[in-house]
Amino acid sequence: MALASLCLPKSMLRSAAADQGQQPNIVFIFTDDHCTQALSAYDPTRITTPNMDRIAREGMRFDRCYVTNGICGPSRAVIQTGKYSHLNGFIRNGNRFNGDQQTFPKLLQKAGYQTAVIGKWHLATTPQGYDYFDVLKGQGPYYNPPMITAGADGKPVTRPHTGYTTRIITEKTLDWLKNDRDPKRPFMVMYQHKAPHRNWRPEPKYLNWLDDVNIPEPETLWDDYQGRTQAAAAQQMTVRDHLNANDLKLTGYGNMNAEQKKVWDAAYGPKNEAYLAAKDSMTEEEVIKWKYQRYVKDYLRCVKSVDDGIGEVLDYLDESGLAENTIVIYSSDQGWYLGEHGWYDKRWMYEESLRTPLLVRWPGVVAPGSINKDIVSNLDFAETFLDLASVEVPADMQGRSLVSLFKGKTPADWRSVFYYHYYENPGAHNVARHYGVTDGKHKLIRYYALQGKKLDDWELFDLDKDPNELQSVYGSSDYKQVQAKLAKQLVDAQKQFGVPEDTDIAPKPRNRKRPAAKPAAKPAAKSAAK
Repeated sequence: MALASLCLPKSMLRSAAADQGQQPNIVFIFTDDHCTQALSAYDPTRITTPNMDRIAREGMRFDRCYVTNGICGPSRAVIQTGKYSHLNGFIRNGNRFNGDQQTFPKLLQKAGYQTAVIGKWHLATTPQGYDYFDVLKGQGPYYNPPMITAGADGKPVTRPHTGYTTRIITEKTLDWLKNDRDPKRPFMVMYQHKAPHRNWRPEPKYLNWLDDVNIPEPETLWDDYQGRTQAAAAQQMTVRDHLNANDLKLTGYGNMNAEQKKVWDAAYGPKNEAYLAAKDSMTEEEVIKWKYQRYVKDYLRCVKSVDDGIGEVLDYLDESGLAENTIVIYSSDQGWYLGEHGWYDKRWMYEESLRTPLLVRWPGVVAPGSINKDIVSNLDFAETFLDLASVEVPADMQGRSLVSLFKGKTPADWRSVFYYHYYENPGAHNVARHYGVTDGKHKLIRYYALQGKKLDDWELFDLDKDPNELQSVYGSSDYKQVQAKLAKQLVDAQKQFGVPEDTDIAPKPRNRKRPAAKPAAKPAAKSAAK
């Protein structure tokens, strides 16, 4: 299929939701670093997430939702704008989002929607386009978070809170739904959690949950990075070497008060003492296994609290009668590694971080228990929100609405390949700058910069034969035609999306203390993009 199928034709931009009569409400639930391996609707081997599963059971599960740039801030900027990072101006963490540009909440406001964002924002500037915002300051701690909202004069103020952040975000969302919104108007609320972002400090009631359980290790936990380029070995995100004492709960409390520290010590103190007493007699392999169990259990404990909160919101929607005209969408800013390749973190175009969960419930429209295997993306979310609200999608947005897919109808020209681009190097975890394309069966990646030095390293994977992406077949005569096809699609994608050559290969995060520059001009030629 031609690459032009990556975006929606202008003739199809009008809403498919309009025939529902009443504009639907939108509840967008968003987490940070939540992978499909820790969501039982996708993978039940580590955890049961009954409330997330409920969305899938009563709606649709998407199996190929890919992110454009697998890191927190850039992913959120893509969702706000419906544009790749190079156009929305936020290419890496440390940038500041230019809120003056066109965003989907501003367009929803013009159409009469109430808009709210509650929880993690992580875009450094004050949210624009929202009737109500109450967001974490920066990354936000797991306990007692300072949060930024509008004061009496409309200017942002930071207010302290006491409690567990996941609970606080849920309570604020329920309070807005119950008490602050205008019941006569449709609404869109972004209910956004910090969890399960590093460094995974669980809620008090889950501090000992899973203590008597052994979490299965991924088969690639002991990956030696042979068969790929130097980038795979150069990273700094292994369970073995790079989880620190704070990550492993051997030191530190985060932002806890004295009472919270007491509860924490009662849970972790005995476990830590047992490990430290045995550590000197443990083999290297046993230490790595212990680190893996500690890390993954804390991660899953954080997910569990998120799932509890989602259940409360779903229950309220049902009990209040809102559910029948409310679309609930669950997703995360990208995937994550639960020990696959020996890693934690994200960033790569490899499947575990490229793919993110996407679950959608729309009563009477989305068939319960349905599964979609089309290639979709966080690039499509803004367009989808607008389409659901019967708002025309601007021509300069680069994704396309998912509403037809919600209805079980895949357009004949739906995208067949997907473009990815990661920029943050030098940076945390030393993942090389890279870009690539995938059609879901094969994947071509080019690594072009590492620690300020230019590269020209390539990987090609056969995802059917090598789903763990352990052996690149780039340059193999058996894949000559596949490689040539993907190489052309890569060039075409960069041309279509107006991707400029990245010549500044070693910048530090820019604009930390001053407003971001306006986004780059949209590409001159967009005839194939819509």
